[in-house]
Amino acid sequence: MKKTMHLIFTLSVFFAFSALVQPVRAENTSEAQQGGDAGLAQELTNPLADLMTIPIQMNYDCDIGPLDDGWKLQTNIQPVIPFSLTDDWNLISRTIVPVINQDDIFPGAGSQFGLGDINLSLFLSPRKPTSGGLIWGVGPVLLFPTATDSLLGAKKWGAGPAAVALTMRGPWTMGILANHVWSYAGDSDRPDISNTFAQPFLAYTWPSAWTVSVQSESTYNWKTEKWSVPINAAVSKLVKWGKLPVNLQAGVGYWAESLETGPEGFRFRLQANFVLPKLF
Repeated sequence: MKKTMHLIFTLSVFFAFSALVQPVRAENTSEAQQGGDAGLAQELTNPLADLMTIPIQMNYDCDIGPLDDGWKLQTNIQPVIPFSLTDDWNLISRTIVPVINQDDIFPGAGSQFGLGDINLSLFLSPRKPTSGGLIWGVGPVLLFPTATDSLLGAKKWGAGPAAVALTMRGPWTMGILANHVWSYAGDSDRPDISNTFAQPFLAYTWPSAWTVSVQSESTYNWKTEKWSVPINAAVSKLVKWGKLPVNLQAGVGYWAESLETGPEGFRFRLQANFVLPKLF
């Protein structure tokens, strides 16, 4: 029942955005517009793009727990908001709001559904690439103990440094996003946090606004000295819902390395990235 409720919640968010405008028939898209769509599709592979977007990402993982009986369905609502500070600098706000539905993550745990811990990154970034074509941004990452259930979050306040570096060469985009979070307050009965996150990524965009990408979302826990390493591949297509550009993505991944009680095998991902008019 809770898994069904989670699916209904995610789909209702998708349809709420789609209801903003009427669909446009694909055959009405001109070649010039396709070229513009390809440029926008590639910009969406850049974490520091001067675009206001709301990606809604659903991830399914299974074989969780010592008996491999558990599963997790996590929907990440990830608003990205750029702020123009000066003619030369932007501040990019990237927030991850997880809505989690999980079951049997360890024997006797039962099922949980609710909000997880919110993660907020702020990147100070030059508005133009360097002479060598490097796009970069640095700033803080903040972790907030917003989980509605003790099994959906760490119950810790956390903070640390974050950075992004990438380059765009022709249809290729390649780079890495990384951060480190230390806990500094929270429930003293819960383990302290000292985690390094690294997300190398590579993407190729065709003139038809199709994109294929490969990336990892690796985490190293300095307390347990253990890695969690999923390798993800995805295909996406930029479409128009009325005047609203939406990048639709489907992907599959594999856990190359995970904790003994973590997910194993294959994972699956669906995402819709809504491009909104810039406000700031």
